[in-house]
Amino acid sequence: MENLNLIDTFSEFKELKNIDRATMMTVLEDVFRNLLLKKFGTDENFDIIINIDKGDFEIWRNREVVEDNALEDPNLQISLKEAKKIDEDYEVGEEVTDEVKLLDFGRRAILALRQNLTNRILDLEKNNIYAKYKDKIGDIVTGEVYQVWKKEILTLDDEGNELILPKTEQIPSDYFRKGDTIRAVVVRVEMKNNNPLIILSRTSPVFLERLFELEVPEIFDGLITIKKIVRIPGERAKVAVESYDDRIDPVGACVGMKGSRIHGIVRELRNENIDVINFTNNTQLFIQRALSPAKIISIKLNEKGKRADVYLLPEEVSLAIGKGGLNIKLASQLTGYEIDVYRETAGVEDDEDVSIDEFADEIEGWVIDALKAVGCDTAKSVLELSREDLIKRTDLEEETVDDIIRIFKSEFE
Repeated sequence: MENLNLIDTFSEFKELKNIDRATMMTVLEDVFRNLLLKKFGTDENFDIIINIDKGDFEIWRNREVVEDNALEDPNLQISLKEAKKIDEDYEVGEEVTDEVKLLDFGRRAILALRQNLTNRILDLEKNNIYAKYKDKIGDIVTGEVYQVWKKEILTLDDEGNELILPKTEQIPSDYFRKGDTIRAVVVRVEMKNNNPLIILSRTSPVFLERLFELEVPEIFDGLITIKKIVRIPGERAKVAVESYDDRIDPVGACVGMKGSRIHGIVRELRNENIDVINFTNNTQLFIQRALSPAKIISIKLNEKGKRADVYLLPEEVSLAIGKGGLNIKLASQLTGYEIDVYRETAGVEDDEDVSIDEFADEIEGWVIDALKAVGCDTAKSVLELSREDLIKRTDLEEETVDDIIRIFKSEFE
């Protein structure tokens, strides 16, 4: 039977569990009616009966019985002589219903029908995947690494759908091989060349937020709110949390007993250091907490310019800035203020020390600004740092740093 050729295609429909039966029937009937339109010019006088479960279908044509010499349209009419071959009782004016065999359409039409049906199934699958993952944006998904390329990783979910993890969305120390399991958050879903493109990320702050929700029940239940997350993937992150219940310590709840809760998150993020901070509307206090573990003496705020001048003891400056300037950078992002740190000598002035502004005729202004940005506002504070530290923290050229050191040293010789 030619119908058997379509059973496999019908079976593919049955496997699409998220496609409702009404949609399946509509698509199948639409495909068959397109075939009838091409063959007969109209499909209005046809009834199509489809059995999805058996992979079977029937096409019935309704025609009016006319006198043998009055036949004008063989598709809409049937001669009395032909009608009586079906049943002797037919009379002129009655309606004859007879089955149209798929074989009558020809082999080429049958192949085209199957191809059209297969394409419609594929489109339904693609639209289904697109809709499914569109609803999952911001959620963590798990997949298995199928292929590792230079610029991205191809991952498959439990249903075999393709998910892409670009290199730019991977933590710098991430290393995956085929067969490894990946956890990431869905950040973007789009249709590209009529195919759903699902982009994952492990560097997004949303990924860290979802990990906290998984590990900290109080966040999942809404007892603790994450106000803001900033991170430099794989290096350091700062998370501001707030509790509306005075009985709950938000920082303690997020960290857990002996760090039990946060340890799993840190491990997932390749040992990324995570600072959990108590959120407050008091700007000065929030900046102070954001610069932890450094201890601050005083803060001067410029609300209009969104700048904060922070004064610390000399030994606290390096803590406030952090390795590679990460701590102060993240604190600025978290608080929304551009933070500059300054050494506070607790009222004791060093008469021999000289402000770096005094060297404006020898050192360019942008270089002086770069030194101030890392807490060096006097010549001696610059010389206290090693050449390597200055290069790393200020991101200045080696020759520039050498010139700075030479100029400042000559001041004290």
